[in-house]
Order: sequence, then structure tokens, then C-alpha cells
Amino acid sequence: MNKHYLQSQIKSTGTAYLFYFFLFGTHYAYLGKWGLQFLFWFTFGGLGIWSLIDLFTMSDKIDNYNFPIFKKIEEIEAKEKESEQERQIAMIAAIKN
Repeated sequence: MNKHYLQSQIKSTGTAYLFYFFLFGTHYAYLGKWGLQFLFWFTFGGLGIWSLIDLFTMSDKIDNYNFPIFKKIEEIEAKEKESEQERQIAMIAAIKN
């Protein structure tokens, strides 16, 4: 995976709240969870209870979505750093010879 692609997949808590308040509770669709989104709509936000719970747990939902993406980005950056160090060592060895 490309690091820039992964960075584009990171979701924002602020945007999720905008979807929640202004676009008829489409915050699950924003996270790509269409099954939950339709269930949310059909139950009218769990008759308001589910909707109220989501109001306070939105940041946790976004953090849980973003966590694997951040882990993959860290792995890519570690590999990039390792390959850069190997390249520098090879350059130094070539200069010495």
C-alpha cells in the first residue's frame, strides 16, 4: 500500500460530527459501515438511544477506524527508514573502496 493513499483514508472526528448533525446521521456511511448505517436509519437511531450513545462515542469510533491505518503508515515509514539507512551504508562503502 502507498503511504499517501493510506493518509487519504484517515477520517476526521469533526467531519463525522458534521455528517451526524447535518446529513441525517450518515456518520456510519462516512466510516464505510453501510450495514450499520441502514440499521441506524431504519430504527430511527435506535429510537434516539443509539443516536445519543453515538453522540458521546463518536471519537472512539473514529480512533478505532484510524488505528490500523496509522499502524500501516508506521510500518511503511520504518521500512523506508531502514532502506534509506541501507542505501547510505552502501554509498559509504562504495566511497571507501
